[in-house]
Amino acid sequence: MRVNQLKAGAILSYLSLILTILISLIYTPFMLRKLGQSEYGLFSLINSVIAYLTILDFGFGNAAVRYTAKYRAENNKEKEHAFLGMLFLLYVGIGIIALIIGLLLIFNIESLFQNSLANWEIEKAKILMWIAIVNIAISFPLSLFQSVINAYERFVFIKGLQLVKNVLMPVLMVLVLAMGYKSIGMILVTVILNLLFNLYCIVYCVNNLKVKLQFERFNIPLLKELSIYSFFIFLGIIVDRVYWNTGQFLLGIFSGTVSISVYSIGVQFATYYLSLSTAVSSVFLPRLTAIDVKNSDSNEISELFIKIGRMQLIILGYILSGFILIGEDFVTLWAGSEYSDSYWIALILMVPLTIPLIQNLGISVLQAKNKHAFRSVAYVFIAILNIAISIPLIKAFGIFGCAIGTATAFLVGQGVTMNVYYYKIIRLDIPRFWLEVGKILPAMVLPGIITYVFKQCVVLKGYLGLAIYGGIFSILYLICMWLLGMNTYEKNLAREPYIMLKTRAKKLIMR
Repeated sequence: MRVNQLKAGAILSYLSLILTILISLIYTPFMLRKLGQSEYGLFSLINSVIAYLTILDFGFGNAAVRYTAKYRAENNKEKEHAFLGMLFLLYVGIGIIALIIGLLLIFNIESLFQNSLANWEIEKAKILMWIAIVNIAISFPLSLFQSVINAYERFVFIKGLQLVKNVLMPVLMVLVLAMGYKSIGMILVTVILNLLFNLYCIVYCVNNLKVKLQFERFNIPLLKELSIYSFFIFLGIIVDRVYWNTGQFLLGIFSGTVSISVYSIGVQFATYYLSLSTAVSSVFLPRLTAIDVKNSDSNEISELFIKIGRMQLIILGYILSGFILIGEDFVTLWAGSEYSDSYWIALILMVPLTIPLIQNLGISVLQAKNKHAFRSVAYVFIAILNIAISIPLIKAFGIFGCAIGTATAFLVGQGVTMNVYYYKIIRLDIPRFWLEVGKILPAMVLPGIITYVFKQCVVLKGYLGLAIYGGIFSILYLICMWLLGMNTYEKNLAREPYIMLKTRAKKLIMR
């Protein structure tokens, strides 16, 4: 049951992401033309500011998954229900704090952006922030139930529900934009769907999982343990916000909404790249927690680390190589020539990001083993470095300086520092990891070189030309990866869907 849930959860995660990206690629050009560069830049700026309020989660979301899974493994319902009741009350308090901070931001928005935003942009920003902070305040306590569902390993339900939400979101936004409501209508759609999603999770937890919240006196020893565990995850959340939202914020102060819009499109592609990697690794946190509770040795985790890392590189290598080949032509054709620099922003971010992405399971390993303190503290210093170098780089090179600052932080913090820590402290077999990963590189590079030569010899224009280049590259990538890159385990994994469909087809024929 658990293995099936893990596999189904991973499949649904990727299906959801692929559909989300495809739909987003279809509706984003429509959105950009309806909003214009300035209003899209404003919308992105407000999202980046509001994103900082989500750090008030303090890492309790991850803690909810870990401790609920732990109490389930121990079959201790009483502790589980008391823990969830305590956490719910904490989230209510956090929601109130988020509301207060949001109001302070609204009252001071002129002083923050008076040198870069027009008067109409400031007034609209206030409306957008009012709606967003109410959504954040309500979402904090309700989000607890998503963590519970993940802890219970009901991945088919939660990933399926997210799939529906991710499909509905852009569809409804297109309708709202077509009706002329622009950014205010878009943020209202987000709020309504988030509320419905959270309410449905509550109903599922109560009716299907029989989850109860017991409101008793706070368990102070548990609260201290929870705070210590969550604190370092909280630091990690801060770092993530610095990496992905500070750029827009700094550009809002030093540049303006047009620069934000170009930078945001580049970040959007890097975020797609990031999401595809984390989809599978996030499914394994409860399993790793169970492994830790049962005191299994680290060999099992190390083996899983290598397996998932290779599979992630096979997928990410295809995306990165393809983007390098046809990304610039696609962005210009898709978003317009005014967004051509977005390609280079995306590429600057995606290349160094590949290192931590293929090791993304390491985050779950650290959380499951309760050894994430070093990562969080180290990343805080790297995040400070990111901001420190980004400000002068933005002044000197604009949006490119912002991307270079973030890319440098990726290389120093997530590339070099964490690999040393995984090897020396966590005892993961990092030399073997890179040896196994390195075996994939020839199969990843060769189809890119062949397709590039063809692209230089045969010049094709438009979406049809991009489709032909992409098709040739895809076929070559599959062939090279099968012959040169994939091992027996990965080939068997790739055969599973075909074997399953073949078996079902035989059963249907025999009926």
